[in-house]
Amino acid sequence: MAEQSTQSIEVDAEPSRVMAVIADFPAYPEWAKAVRQAEVLDTDAEGRAKQVKLTLDAGPIKDVYTLEYDWDEDGLGVSWHLVKGQMQKAQNGRYALADLGGRTRVTYTLSVELALPMIGLLRRKAEKMVMDTALKELKKRAEG
Repeated sequence: MAEQSTQSIEVDAEPSRVMAVIADFPAYPEWAKAVRQAEVLDTDAEGRAKQVKLTLDAGPIKDVYTLEYDWDEDGLGVSWHLVKGQMQKAQNGRYALADLGGRTRVTYTLSVELALPMIGLLRRKAEKMVMDTALKELKKRAEG
């Protein structure tokens, strides 16, 4: 299993607002620059996305992959894992939200294993870039 990378950011919005942005997959192409398409394939009993097919175009990294989501009952977290991918062998991630009284700390944990081998240092640098961009875009969308 690949090593995990973790980053956090504070967002000037309630956790419910932040989670609503995270859960609205069809809107991802509007605010997540690298996501060209997001299609909910299956939902759980509460109507939340269970499986989502994503089309990613981040310059040199292009992929079409399906993730399966597991939502925390308290509404403060969501975890996912790769079901199927072209460039990825594995992906595990999590958003954990902490209520800061009108603000939210979002902690993003990500581990990606590519089908092609990549030097650990380069993989960690790529993960950091992906996470940094994702958190900044999420913050902008949730505060907007």
